[in-house]
Amino acid sequence: MTARIYCFANQKGGVAKTTTVVNLAAYLAAAGRRVLVVDTDPQSNATTSLGVNPRELNASLYDVLVEQMPIQQVLTVTDQLGLDLAPATTDLAGAELELARHMARERLLARALKPITDQYHYILIDEPPSLGLLTINGLTAATHGVVIPVQCEYLALEGLSLLLETIQQVREVLNDRLVIAGVVLTMYDSRTNLSQQVVQEVRQFFPNEVFQTIIPRNIRLSEAPSHGQTILSYAPGSPGALAYQALAHEFLTRQEEPQQR
Repeated sequence: MTARIYCFANQKGGVAKTTTVVNLAAYLAAAGRRVLVVDTDPQSNATTSLGVNPRELNASLYDVLVEQMPIQQVLTVTDQLGLDLAPATTDLAGAELELARHMARERLLARALKPITDQYHYILIDEPPSLGLLTINGLTAATHGVVIPVQCEYLALEGLSLLLETIQQVREVLNDRLVIAGVVLTMYDSRTNLSQQVVQEVRQFFPNEVFQTIIPRNIRLSEAPSHGQTILSYAPGSPGALAYQALAHEFLTRQEEPQQR
């Protein structure tokens, strides 16, 4: 077992990036995969969404990246069988400056994950909504690509060109295996023409990368993090849950079938 590492990135906030990471991870674990979520966002949203209180942690990803603590010492089990977490705290907010003093600072996360890649099938990195050093670390660590969540709203493609430029630069200098592993359309409202237009635009822009599964706007998806639960445990019969279940199936089909042929 050697983990496939994916990072989830979009410098635009509010695109359901964290929602996608934690719920996809939950359904991958439910499908029998060993999964690790790595929270690199100082807002700690993935951490709290998985039922962990950052204020109660003695150590976090900050200690791994800045203090060189072995990542095994910060791994936290979640309520979902087969799903672990490398949690974040607000300490990460100051990590950018501190990381800048390290040698090979763009590879710190990749180096930290290396000793545990044989313990997981998938490692999903939740990136902050920025293109700073923490995001660069995630892109450099991703062995199997970056997944880009895109919300079905006005200006959905706004700013993506900067992300794509960053991905290209990381591919050329730091990680020649970095590819766009998928684009997830989120926050879709079937009642509006705008959502339908955005779907068409994104599929034209990424003709081969967009997942067929579209994540709808769903109040249950918004409520689940406040209870520290994934949608699988909070409201498994909701439209949002069924969508993420379908996305996980499509994700596994896309990523694992080629190696089975």
